[in-house]
Amino acid sequence: MAERSTKPYLIRAVHEWACDSGLTPYLSVRVDEHTRVPAEHVKDGEIMLNVSYDATHKLTIDNDLIRFSARFGGVSRECSVPVAAVQGIFAKENGQGLFFPAESEARSTAPDNTETMPAASGKPEDPKPDTPAPGGRPRLQVVK
Repeated sequence: MAERSTKPYLIRAVHEWACDSGLTPYLSVRVDEHTRVPAEHVKDGEIMLNVSYDATHKLTIDNDLIRFSARFGGVSRECSVPVAAVQGIFAKENGQGLFFPAESEARSTAPDNTETMPAASGKPEDPKPDTPAPGGRPRLQVVK
């Protein structure tokens, strides 16, 4: 049996926490051909969506799809977002929430039980924190 993704469960949990705390939950979504959102509000292939109960109608967060209708510029629009396209969910007021790695990045960073070992010491090599990542978006790194 295939292992279930924790992503939809975490999205629902952060959404509930934000609403219960009187905060406004926002979704950060990577738009692709399976995402149904108003194209005029998409910037650089991404859209931020207010998914509070006040801003949406008939909001459902299933394991594969998030569906709701919302007003954009006063016009009601039906939206459909695959859970795989969600990059993060957070509270607008304080920025607390969860952000997820890209689907292809999540697969490529899965542990493969191999480490880079120097020949002499037998210890894993320390990453070089002084070297900036070549181009692209900034990344956070856990420092111990």
